[in-house]
Amino acid sequence: MRAYHPAIALNRFGLGARANEPLPADPQAHLLAQFARYEARPAALASAPASAAMAEILASYFADRRANGGVAKDDETSRMAIRRMVREGYAEAGRLRVEAALTTAAPFPERLVHFWANHFAVSADKLQTLGLAGAFEFEAIRPNIGGSFADLLLAAVRHPAMLLYLDQAQSIGPNSALGERAQRLPVKRKVGLNENLAREILELHTLGVGGGYTQADVTELARAMTGWSLGGFVRRPLGEEAPAGAFVWQAAWHEPGARTLLGRRYGEAGEDQARRMLNDLALHPATARHISTKLARHFVADVPPPALVARLETAFLKSGGDLPTLSRTLVEAPESWEQPLAKFKSPWDWLISALRATGVTRLPGQGVVQGLGELGQPLWRPGSPAGFPDTQDGWAAPDALLRRVEAADRIAASAGQQDARSLAPQILPAVLSGQTSEGLARADGPRQALALLLSAPEFMRR
Repeated sequence: MRAYHPAIALNRFGLGARANEPLPADPQAHLLAQFARYEARPAALASAPASAAMAEILASYFADRRANGGVAKDDETSRMAIRRMVREGYAEAGRLRVEAALTTAAPFPERLVHFWANHFAVSADKLQTLGLAGAFEFEAIRPNIGGSFADLLLAAVRHPAMLLYLDQAQSIGPNSALGERAQRLPVKRKVGLNENLAREILELHTLGVGGGYTQADVTELARAMTGWSLGGFVRRPLGEEAPAGAFVWQAAWHEPGARTLLGRRYGEAGEDQARRMLNDLALHPATARHISTKLARHFVADVPPPALVARLETAFLKSGGDLPTLSRTLVEAPESWEQPLAKFKSPWDWLISALRATGVTRLPGQGVVQGLGELGQPLWRPGSPAGFPDTQDGWAAPDALLRRVEAADRIAASAGQQDARSLAPQILPAVLSGQTSEGLARADGPRQALALLLSAPEFMRR
């Protein structure tokens, strides 16, 4: 009979073990039972800033700029005030994300939230997305991890954070009603097609690099998506009103005509044309392979076992992209349990697991969000739509490890007189090496011992 290692359940599938919590007698059942306890909107996130509130602040600022020829009244003062408000919204959302990770009774589903938020990465690097990145995860990702991949895809690409991040909100078909009207004006108004979101949907979100699409497919998807926009951020040609940040269909912006994507024809259907394309992309065999590879890489090994990828791919296609089926397939796959400590922790994984292990809730002298930036993984700021790396070579540089050692000492300083020798087998069951045990025994006091434990090779991995 195969042994299912509790360290894998707690650290690889979860977010790290906590002291004084009993080890799961049946690690597989322990993981699958968590979905019944998962809350899309847990108490920790009850006060999280909503996208509507953040969008209203931003929309008001940009409307003022438009009304004044591109320069807001008291522009510098206004810009500073807006930036302060959205930075505060970003920081608060980040603090609440950390609280949810530290207090959750369902760490496996919580990890899946983080995985999917990174798959559909939105980077808070510009004013329009700084205050919306947290809301994107809370509103588009969290409620949809128990449904189908198609539903998750649609929710992600229609969220205001994604539409603004990849410049879809003002993509206008050149032959649309507005496009043709703009060409007739004495002073030509700059309108045009934007392919950013369409390209990332094909390259990152669905088919993946090498998934069989061409530049013509990118353009066709982009044309189909013209008219997918947001209230509050753009002028409505027909004078209609919509709440700031709400998804709106701009019929006058839509490029008319039938489209062909991956050899399949889609007749003119207005807003539904792009929706039908996305649904087919979500069920495509190349998408099944791409998603299965990423899941296996995240949960099992930097070089995903081919047998596991094939098993996930089959489950994806047979279930129509049912996400709970994929989670169950991962947990039940023998490859998932073969090698403890196969994955190197990202800064987020390491810091959250360190805080869960010790019961410390913040880094001394700074917030956890700031600490993540210093560790090399600023929250919701991957810098590109590709998201943060998911392999060891993205995180194991010597200077990055030194910063973890320094952070481990600060955490140990806040943890009181915890006995690292008794804590170690609770948080790293059956994987603690003799060398680490000897180092803990020789440590000069509780603080040094705990810092050594949090810096140990075994704790750096999951």
